Amino acid sequence: MTVQKFINYKILNKDGIILNNESENTFKLKIVENSSNYLIYKDILRHQIHNKQGTASTKVKSEVRGGGRKPWRQKGTGRARAGSNRSPLWKGGGVIFGPKPKITKIKLNQKERKLSLQTLLYNKRNNISVIENFETIVEIPKTRLFCNICQNCGLSLNKNLLIIVSEKSKPLKLATQNIKNVELILASNLNTFSLLKAEQILLTPEAINTIKEIYCD
Repeated sequence: MTVQKFINYKILNKDGIILNNESENTFKLKIVENSSNYLIYKDILRHQIHNKQGTASTKVKSEVRGGGRKPWRQKGTGRARAGSNRSPLWKGGGVIFGPKPKITKIKLNQKERKLSLQTLLYNKRNNISVIENFETIVEIPKTRLFCNICQNCGLSLNKNLLIIVSEKSKPLKLATQNIKNVELILASNLNTFSLLKAEQILLTPEAINTIKEIYCD
């Protein structure tokens, strides 16, 4: 059963000061009440399986180099008969039932994926911060500048921080790439795995609009 819920948020500037005191902004979400954990589990499983390379490969008897000549004659030697020294029974031979490259997919309906993302966002509503023009605030690729902004806005870099932006600027990307607990993603690439790991979420008003357009009906 789906229910409509609302997240009220205030927009901060780079100094951590609230910009619009008069009215709060509202983010409308559609969430699942009963089977939300199952939907989130399915989406995370799909995400992890899609990220698997699936390139593990072994050679069967016909693919191993050599083995064209019969090692010894069929009868009269007293030994077990053998047709090739590349048999799976021999050292250096082929592999029986070994892994082969494959692509594994788990189907998840688009509506289910949207519901799982919205449910996770709502569950993390108390850990969401919205900063205006965050994509352009970091004008130079300096990690210290980024750390100062986070400190002003009450964000700890000792906890997992997920930054969701509408566009990745090069200075912002360079300023955040060396920090272990920080993940920078586009709003169009939002996924349940990144949301689940995050202990803090940093959004921009533009990213919220992108999320509304793509994931909220």
